[in-house]
Parts: sequence; structure tokens; C-alpha cells
Amino acid sequence: MSQPVCSCGEHVERFQQQISVMRRELKNLRQRADSSVRSHRKHMTALQSVLSTISENQLQVNVEPRVDQKSELSLEKGYIRTAPIGYINSCFVAKNGTPRQPTVCGPSRATLQIQQSVFSNPDHPLIGLEQYSHVWIIFLFHKNGHLSYKAKVKPPRLNGQRVGVYSTRSPHRPNALGLTLAKLERVEGETLHLSGVDMIMGTPVLDIKPYIPYYDCPHTRLDPVVKDWDLPSEDESDCQVTGPSTAGFLDSGGSTPCQVSPRSDGLGALGQVLSELKDYLQQGELTKDRPAEDGAVESKHSELDFAGPQGELVGRPHFGEESYSTIASWIRQPPVSTLEVRFTHHAERELKEFVACDSTVMGKPKFKFLKDSDEATAAIKAVLSADPRSVYRRTRCQDRLFFFTMDTADITCWFGDGFAEVLQVQPLKL
Repeated sequence: MSQPVCSCGEHVERFQQQISVMRRELKNLRQRADSSVRSHRKHMTALQSVLSTISENQLQVNVEPRVDQKSELSLEKGYIRTAPIGYINSCFVAKNGTPRQPTVCGPSRATLQIQQSVFSNPDHPLIGLEQYSHVWIIFLFHKNGHLSYKAKVKPPRLNGQRVGVYSTRSPHRPNALGLTLAKLERVEGETLHLSGVDMIMGTPVLDIKPYIPYYDCPHTRLDPVVKDWDLPSEDESDCQVTGPSTAGFLDSGGSTPCQVSPRSDGLGALGQVLSELKDYLQQGELTKDRPAEDGAVESKHSELDFAGPQGELVGRPHFGEESYSTIASWIRQPPVSTLEVRFTHHAERELKEFVACDSTVMGKPKFKFLKDSDEATAAIKAVLSADPRSVYRRTRCQDRLFFFTMDTADITCWFGDGFAEVLQVQPLKL
């Protein structure tokens, strides 16, 4: 008679498996509970905001005689109520893949239609705006979630390093306002056609202001400075400049004591003016009215990063301010390098299938904002060369695939060491 075999080991192993399954389930339940708590807090915050708005509206209705006084006091204290003047209709549908700065992707386009609820004649406030080439757009970062912000942020170009939020253009700010400089292509009625934008579809716009380089660009605020142009040398020039009487050469716009003799070497009127200007600048009259300590300021110019072209001739009004501007060194030389962008043959064929919005070709995908496939290629390269990934996806995420939308194209790419490669371009499924 055989003795029964003990199966205690099998029971122990089965119990251990059940315990591990239970632990995983408990972990999942904890994660779901934490997610529910966060979602609940977010909804409660939104609900409180709605309730406070309703209570304020009721208070204004109940106290009608004091509405103007309350609004005036609120404005004096810095509290205002904003109403969008319009919403952006952009070639960028979502945040993913949208340029972080307006100059990154020049071919990007958008339209802005002024709402009739703001002005009864929405085309009237745009009269005269067509005379400007660029406009400032003040908008709202409406995709910031529950408006969380921190004193220090990690700009993507710093690759994880922290700096103060006010030294960056992070969208996560106490007041989620954005400012962008867009090129004004044209104005049609109450609609602005823009290019070089970094705003997504549905962005609320709060204000529009014309870009005026005389006042908005620091390089136009001081006496003119010229480069070392290829002008005739002093020995070759017949122009003789005498004394300090030439100080008003540019400001007055009149003639100077400079005597220009007739020339036989073919130098035109422009060359004579430039020669006179060179001689004038060599007299040192530009600094005669400045305080002595300006020399110390000028000695620092070589130690600073100059924003924009240096030494340009600026024949514009000046206001006695320094002609240079400085920026953080990581803007010019970020730790994140510019990427090489390439397309697979398959992606190139797919992109060439797209046609312009006004094309009469049937059966092919059409762009809504971009003109053709060549412009789309340039726009995609501009976006990917600046590496639109977040710091987390760049440094910690193992998945190197990246998806984004541009106009009516859904783009799939992947990132390698120093490059980005477009794998697929498909029509956007609406």
C-alpha cells in the first residue's frame, strides 16, 4: 500500500501566486484612488470658480447703482475682466509639435476674425493695420489645465536645468498671458491673415498691437552706428569735414560744411553720402554730449551678448538709451543642439500627395493653410529641428516615436542621436 504524497509545496506556491496577484491589484487600486482624488480636486476647483463667478454676477445685479464705482475701484487695483476679441484658427491643432517661439516656423499660418460681440462693426478697428508688416498678439494659454505654476521652471532648451519663471517664456505663469510677434500677411474685412505663428487652434486673443521697430527694437534708439563698409579711404576722399558743426548731420537732415568736389571715378550720389557719413563718424562727435561714465558702459559691450545685428546704420529717431540689448547665454548657446531632419522615401511620397486648398484636383488630401508640399516640408523641418519634445521625453522616455499634427497632415517621426526622421505623413482623420 503506497503512502499519500504531500502536496504542501504546491499549495504554498499557489498561495504565493495569489498573494502577488493581490498585491498588484492593491497597487492598481491605490493608483486609481490617487487619480480620482486629483481629478476630484480639479473638478472642485473648477466648480468653485464657476460658483464665484455666478455669485459675483448676482451681486452686480443686486447692486446696480454701484456697478460703475466697483468696476472703477477694481481697475485701479489691477483687477480686470477680459473678453476675447477673437479666436485663432491655426494650422496647429494641438500643443504637441507646436513651435515654442514664433520665428521657429515661418511657413506656419493662422487667421484671426474679430468677433462682432466686441465691436458692432468688427472691420472698423482694423482700419490702418494693413500698413504694418508685423503685429503683437496678446493671447491666453487656454490649455494650461488647472492653471498650476511654480517659481522655477525647466525650459526645454536648458534640458532640465531650473531657472526663474520670469526669466523664461513658459506658459505656466501666475497670469497665463502669452505674447507673440506674427507677420501680418493681409487684412480682409474683419479677418487677419498671419504667418510665423506659435499658437494652436482655438487660442483666445485678448489684444492686437502693431509692431513699430522705432520703439520696440532697442537697436533703433541711439545715434546711428555703421559697419566698416567698403567706402573710399581717407586718402581717396575729397570730402573735408570741419569742426563740431557737423553734429546735426543726421538729426537736422540739412547740409553740412563738407565740401564734395566733382569726382571722375564714377562714385554715385549714394557713395558720396556714405563717404560723408564715414568721415562724420570719425570725428567722434557722437559721444561729445555723453557723461564720462559712458566709457565704462561701452567697454562692457564686448563682454555682453548683443541681440540682433551689430553696427547697423539706423537713421531713425533716438532717445538717449543704450543701443544694445542683452540676453541669457543659454538662448544663444543652449545645451540642446539643433537636429538634422530627414524624410524617408515613403514619407516624401505621402507628403507630395497633398495639394493646396484652392486646388481643383479631386481625390487627394488638401492643405487648409499651407500652400504646397514644399512649404509643408520646410515647416516640418523647422518644427523638428528645434526638438519639440519635452525634457522628460528627451531624457527619460525610452519611446522615441513622436506624433504631431500640422495643418491637415498627421505626422509620425522618431528621434535618434542628433537627428529626427519623418516616417509617415497621413491625412488627418476628422
